Amino acid sequence: MNAAGPTGDDLLEMLAALANPLRLRIVARLAVEGRDYVSHLAREIGISRPLLHMHLRKLEAAGLIVGTLELSEDGKAMKFYEVADFDLHLTAAALAEAAKTLTQADPAKGPGAEEHS
Repeated sequence: MNAAGPTGDDLLEMLAALANPLRLRIVARLAVEGRDYVSHLAREIGISRPLLHMHLRKLEAAGLIVGTLELSEDGKAMKFYEVADFDLHLTAAALAEAAKTLTQADPAKGPGAEEHS
């Protein structure tokens, strides 16, 4: 994401990540409760760790959360996640500006290289 705001592609990725109710709950929980590790977060949200990992990857790829690997006192590797420093302010003008930078005609189809030929 640049200083002027997210590109069109970044915005699509962020909104797609937040459009899932479980991912929205994960971000909300991390925003309110602070950083947490995977096993505890899975118990608190009420989902399996593999399912949580899938959602965490999507949120991290969208730049909404950040994960760090740390060692516990007993030497076990633990992955902690926290909300990234993002400010998503949607206005008609912001959407119009982001749309100018879109490289994807349809997010389901992938990059729209044919548009730039």
